[in-house]
Amino acid sequence: MRAKLSSTFQSLTVRNYRLFAIGQLIKLIGVWVMFIAQDWLVLELSGDSATALGVVVALQFTPVLLLTLLSGRLADRYDKRMLLLVANATWTVLALAMSLLVVTGVVQLWHVFVFAGLLGVANAVETPVRQAFVSELVGTTLLPNALALSSATFNSARVLGPALAGVAIAVFDVGPVFLVSALATVAPLVGLLRMRAAELHRADLPPIGERETAKVVDGLRYVARRPDLLLPMALMSIIGMVLFNFQITLAALAKTVFNTGAATFGVFTTMLALGSLAGALAGSTRRERPSVWLVLGAAVGCAVFGTLVGLAPTYWLVVLLLLPAGFFMIFFAQASNQRVQLGVDAAFRGRVMALWVLVFLGTNPVGAPLIGWVAETYGAAASIWLGGLISLAVALLALAWQLHRTGARLRLRIRPLPAFYVVPAAKSEPAVTPV
Repeated sequence: MRAKLSSTFQSLTVRNYRLFAIGQLIKLIGVWVMFIAQDWLVLELSGDSATALGVVVALQFTPVLLLTLLSGRLADRYDKRMLLLVANATWTVLALAMSLLVVTGVVQLWHVFVFAGLLGVANAVETPVRQAFVSELVGTTLLPNALALSSATFNSARVLGPALAGVAIAVFDVGPVFLVSALATVAPLVGLLRMRAAELHRADLPPIGERETAKVVDGLRYVARRPDLLLPMALMSIIGMVLFNFQITLAALAKTVFNTGAATFGVFTTMLALGSLAGALAGSTRRERPSVWLVLGAAVGCAVFGTLVGLAPTYWLVVLLLLPAGFFMIFFAQASNQRVQLGVDAAFRGRVMALWVLVFLGTNPVGAPLIGWVAETYGAAASIWLGGLISLAVALLALAWQLHRTGARLRLRIRPLPAFYVVPAAKSEPAVTPV
């Protein structure tokens, strides 16, 4: 057990990464508290409109769609640490301004819309830079572990944040909750300022003079020539658009289907986050690039349990199913992220990760209003199971395409335990790869 824990948290022995992870954990707890409070505020201001909730989410992610690729170019040209300082400071100022509007009671729905859009701009700059910056904190050897722990940090915040938000909103109302969550966003600024620049891993980066020629179109061409990068990105773009919208659907499910309050919404989100945390930690000991079969298997599992959540007829069954749904969602996202990060050259990492962020988050401006409309028209449950079925169809099509492309075969082994295996082509007695 001691050896397992040491391997799981190995990246935390690196001082710069430890400062980064602590700052991110504190900030993300505050961000999740703020998002839960924001969703509840939107429902109150709009008369329980799921469409308005979808519009807010779309406004948060539209800048990601428009600006992320440019942010990736910035990440490949300039100091990522300095870019993160600017982006996080902007986020803090915006969050404090919004919290003052809520505390003073003058907030209106259009204020929330504007706030969501401006935060989206800061997020569009910060996210791809942060993704690319992790490799400079720990180097290539520890990168899989650091990516897994970063995902675990995110999902730990998803566990703590919604749970705190549900209780805090019920006790203090949304105003004080907004203010405290805004103050939490100062933490990453402190961590970035305390880092030792001399200990950053930058040996693989091109000389500064060569970085000036980094262009967005070169990054797109680079990915276009790499089918191993294209497949996980294509899967994430569709599954992320139609299924990774629980921020909208769970709020609507709690309020309109089960007729419950903020605390129940917090329970839903917390159970999803607990499963997500388990999924993140499951890949923390990985030291090699995940196989395409692992990515495809995780996508199928994600789609299956997402569909079951939407079809569940009772509150407690939804709560139980959200655990495996969260597990496979993050296991799929993390395996896809690791496959992309560990397969890209350092000179292109910023632009490639910007494209990853674009397909991971940038599809929300399209998916969120659509999912919100489906939830309002046909019910929140329908918006979940429909997204799950679309995701399952896409994952199975991708699996069939990969099997056809490689000539591999998919087999089911019954003993000693049931499991699917991929048998590579052109070998009579191959070593099998579990899915």
